[in-house]
Amino acid sequence: MTDATPQRPTTEGPLVARTPSELRRALDGRGRTALVPTMGALHGGHRTLMRLAREKADTVVVSVFVNPLQFGPGEDLDRYPRDLPADLAVCGEEGVDVVFAPEVETMYPTEQMVTVDAGPMGERLEGASRPGHFTGVLTVVTKLFQLVRPDLAVFGEKDAQQIALVRRMVVDLNLPVEIVGAPTLRDPDGLASSSRNVYLDDAERASALSLSRALRAGADAADAGADAVRAAARAVLDEASRATPPVEPDYLALVDPATFAEAPADHKGAAVLAVAARVGATRLIDNVSVTL
Repeated sequence: MTDATPQRPTTEGPLVARTPSELRRALDGRGRTALVPTMGALHGGHRTLMRLAREKADTVVVSVFVNPLQFGPGEDLDRYPRDLPADLAVCGEEGVDVVFAPEVETMYPTEQMVTVDAGPMGERLEGASRPGHFTGVLTVVTKLFQLVRPDLAVFGEKDAQQIALVRRMVVDLNLPVEIVGAPTLRDPDGLASSSRNVYLDDAERASALSLSRALRAGADAADAGADAVRAAARAVLDEASRATPPVEPDYLALVDPATFAEAPADHKGAAVLAVAARVGATRLIDNVSVTL
């Protein structure tokens, strides 16, 4: 692929860079820069990340890249929603300055032999259910940091384990990037905003609401301790497993936010109550912060 001048799809839209060279030209002299890494299929949750980035930086860069390295066998890489024109429209509405939308061959011109190991924290919860997932996430995030050279990067707190691992990576590898978390955006019915929500039909969406109900039930039991939090949330999920269509839980865990290890019964202070479940063919995750 030959490099070209970054393109602006409309007079009001962001510059679009497809290669590292185009990206460097687009960012030349741009001042304090914030990166919002995404896989596209942008929704309201992504808008909150962009707005937070805008508050904190002179230049906002949104990356749009469906990263094959973080998908395992049998996962939804091929059917993951892709609509770059729609994503560019969202970015334009939010005043994004530059969109970096590389092809897979641009990010991985050869086999990726050197990767970023997520360590023990990356082997728990999502990492246990999706082996290698966080290695793929941290590797592509590192590549994006190297290419964009942002002063700060904004991630959604819905992916609590992901942002915790990115923060740990920044500390452990001395990366000069400030990591900013944005609170989870929820739809009016309580479902956490996600690109995968488009897979749900009406009945599946109704069942999926049990995830946020379970988290609320667990959080409401925080004064009674860790075991009570888990029991209250589990009761909601158990009922949802008998619904039509059923919710099939992958995990429900109350964890230490610093390690994502299961919180003991006598845990005090901050914790994260996290859930993953499948509704129909769609796998969803959600979490809530809890203080014990």
